[in-house]
Amino acid sequence: MSAKTKRIPRAIREQQMLDSAIRVFADLGYRSASMDTIARDANISKPMLYLYYGSKEELFSACVARESGRLIEGLTSAATGSDGPRDSLESVVQAFLEFVDANTDSWTVVYRQAMAEPVFRDEVEKTRSVLVDLTADLLAQNSVESRSREVLQVVATALVGAGEAVANQIAAHSMPTEVAAGVVVDLAWRGLAGGASRPQTTPIPTEEYP
Repeated sequence: MSAKTKRIPRAIREQQMLDSAIRVFADLGYRSASMDTIARDANISKPMLYLYYGSKEELFSACVARESGRLIEGLTSAATGSDGPRDSLESVVQAFLEFVDANTDSWTVVYRQAMAEPVFRDEVEKTRSVLVDLTADLLAQNSVESRSREVLQVVATALVGAGEAVANQIAAHSMPTEVAAGVVVDLAWRGLAGGASRPQTTPIPTEEYP
């Protein structure tokens, strides 16, 4: 009996369905993508897809949750596996842009499409909030002056926004990752992080400026 047919474990099947869904959503957009098309891409029946994910909204939400989790896990690992605050910040920015470069479909689904759909916007904001907190922690380690958490949160929010804008260019393959990472880190380190090298208490010699 040729019937030792391999049953694919549920956890693996779920991941395969999410992989297909991300491809189809990225290609067609949330509104135009259908469960039929996703089921065909995953090489399964539509009833099976509905058995795992009861609706297109539920499936899209699962895609956003998985890819957001992968991104956050990668950035947290980059931050903790580096020596010194600048090295940590460089590692996090590089990991972020490399993730986008290697997973352009994920970026399209998680940020561009999810942000365009009010029902999914909260999911994106949760991810952004984690990124802002992580960035604020790194900036706090670097800050030359003592700064309140509120100030660091504002700076981190601006930096994450800049990173997202750069990531859109990376996803469009119009900017090399290494160049983009260098620009963002330089901006954060010398500008936004308060790393001005000259002490503000030192008076300017008046004889040089009559």
